[in-house]
Amino acid sequence: MREVSVRGGAGPATALEAAGALALGAATGLRFAAAPAFALMALLTGVDNAGPSFVCSVGGIGPALSGMTLMYALMSLVHAAPWLTAMSRRGSRA
Repeated sequence: MREVSVRGGAGPATALEAAGALALGAATGLRFAAAPAFALMALLTGVDNAGPSFVCSVGGIGPALSGMTLMYALMSLVHAAPWLTAMSRRGSRA
């Protein structure tokens, strides 16, 4: 197998190990991307579903929090764990 250097020459590694490190970095980024992406989708879907009647209605936010909007909001909460973990670690260092 061919050897490649990972982390700027910190030591030789096989191409498979380098690919594993790259995949781990991508997975870490995706963990943090999920919650904001779902929150944005919930916001956009809620605004789109509410329409102009939402601004003038007396009914409140009930119609805006149904269907896909609610699903996206719940998915955002489910995927918030990496953010909460990172914030708790940062708070313990201070």
